[in-house]
Amino acid sequence: MGHLDHAAFGWLTPALSYVMACIGAALGLRCTVRALAATGRARRNWLVTAASSIGTGIWTMHFVAMLGFRVSGSDIRYDVPLTILSLLVAMVVVWAGVFAVGYSRDRNRALLLGGLTTGLGVASMHYLGMAAVRLHGDVTYDPVLVGLSVLIAVVAATAALWAGLNIKSPLAVTVASLVMGAAVSSMHYTGMFAVSVRVDPSGDALPGATAMQFIFPLAVGLGSYLFITSAFVALSPTADEREASASAQRPLESVAR
Repeated sequence: MGHLDHAAFGWLTPALSYVMACIGAALGLRCTVRALAATGRARRNWLVTAASSIGTGIWTMHFVAMLGFRVSGSDIRYDVPLTILSLLVAMVVVWAGVFAVGYSRDRNRALLLGGLTTGLGVASMHYLGMAAVRLHGDVTYDPVLVGLSVLIAVVAATAALWAGLNIKSPLAVTVASLVMGAAVSSMHYTGMFAVSVRVDPSGDALPGATAMQFIFPLAVGLGSYLFITSAFVALSPTADEREASASAQRPLESVAR
């Protein structure tokens, strides 16, 4: 059996991946708050931004953590199409969950169905990402830990959607995002601890790209998207601020006439 190292760079990758998950969660929650206060196209746009932020945060968390993954006795490569597919899965399932709670009249039912769908999708993203790993050997999984990781994903997704519906204040959003980041990280590392590798040493070149060739640049790009979107959301006026501005303009317009 090959020795698995989940933190080859020490606490750097676990800590950084947790930060990315928290940023994605916080941004998604703030956008959801904006969406629920909006209507029409504005609501749709805020929900798209919320879903993109949460999905990006989850995927980036996973693969930043994978930068620290090592197996003794074998190099590691990543299948590029499967890795991209895992990103698309993360985006689509989070969009489905966010839009379900954003537009459904029966919020409780939408919350349960959306949480289940999103959680299973997040777990699928994780294991698709693991299926993209190429190494010299055979990978097996502990079914109990796999099941536990899926359960954590469903609970975390449901909690995230509930928070989007019920948490409004910036302080509460911050606390919720820290908890959600911990839940997503727990799901990832529970799934990783389910992994065992029987190394089959070989001199053959592995197909695919190294983490630094592909995963790192993509994670940096998606992380930049999160930071830029965070700045946009922070600078965008809320519905209350727009209403206050409009109210202040009305007397001025009356005087001008």
